[in-house]
Amino acid sequence: MPWSVNIGSIAGTAVRIHVTFVLFLVWIFGASWAQGGVDAAVSGLVFMLLLFACVLAHEFGHIFAARAFGVATPDVTLLPIGGVARLERIPEAPGEEFLVAVAGPAVNVVIAFLLIVLGGADPSIRNLAAVDSTAASMIDKLAAVNIFLVLFNMIPAFPMDGGRVLRALLAVKLGHVRATEIAAWIGQATAFAFGFIGLFVNPMLIFIAIFVYLAAASEAQLVAIRAISRDVPVAAAMITRFATLSPDEPIEAAIETLLSTSQQEFPVVDGERRLVGVLSRADMIRALKDVGPQAPVAEVMTTDIPLMSHRGRLEAAFAILQEKQKPAVGIVDAAGRLIGLVTSETVGEMLMVREALPKNTRLGPWGRAAGA
Repeated sequence: MPWSVNIGSIAGTAVRIHVTFVLFLVWIFGASWAQGGVDAAVSGLVFMLLLFACVLAHEFGHIFAARAFGVATPDVTLLPIGGVARLERIPEAPGEEFLVAVAGPAVNVVIAFLLIVLGGADPSIRNLAAVDSTAASMIDKLAAVNIFLVLFNMIPAFPMDGGRVLRALLAVKLGHVRATEIAAWIGQATAFAFGFIGLFVNPMLIFIAIFVYLAAASEAQLVAIRAISRDVPVAAAMITRFATLSPDEPIEAAIETLLSTSQQEFPVVDGERRLVGVLSRADMIRALKDVGPQAPVAEVMTTDIPLMSHRGRLEAAFAILQEKQKPAVGIVDAAGRLIGLVTSETVGEMLMVREALPKNTRLGPWGRAAGA
């Protein structure tokens, strides 16, 4: 995630904090100082750090559950509105998704239980309302907030855990795609409700509403693309006419090629036309500032670009783009020579063309079938 910093790792998963999270902590410290002096500022900061430790534990509940089903978990990022664990894929099997979704809230249930039973905490609503005050003890506030996190996250709307639980239950009867559409629609409706309430109660709800709406729309779009691409050959969405670069040519030569084309990503190939990397437009601009125009392309290109056979399916290419976080997938022939590229942009363009076609029209391998 842009504007985030790696602060370490836990069990092989990188822990990152977003710059807005740091600014949020500074704001909490300053606001508490203004209200009650140094003691209140320190107490408020410690409470927020403990709270986000609970949020981090919640995310690792999802992470360890996902790993049990073979899903890689590269990193987790802390934001002012909570944590975001990045999974390479969401399990489509309803039972697996259900268990991954409930694992996070289950961690908060355990934390609240331990605070109540072992620490004698009082998780009443009055302590939840006093989270920004020193009137309630820290342990009481933590117990109350953990219970709130369970209830909030179980709202049956994307991207909250409750939305994924709802999708898993609906998918048993309706299938993954239709279940996603329903859960995403509920998520967007919930976002409008949050935004409306935020106008009169708390402006923070407006920011949460924007996040919920965009996340729900993104989830629905991703699932739709995967469903559409399931039976489509990868050749239907790959670029076949593109300029290439060589590893040893200077950045300034790559810039000249950039200015003469409309490409965003440029494949870097060796003398046998085998893909060795990809150089994006953003990489070129950054390289001009960092290493200078005479530096070779090989020094700044993205390497380890995944490859696929030209006989593969588009669904597999799209899954690789999601999971590996690479700019492109190289499509090669039987001899391993590059013949095409698949990027997120080409998949999106294929989807737009397909959606624009009348239902009784077939235009190429990605067109609608009659009566579809």
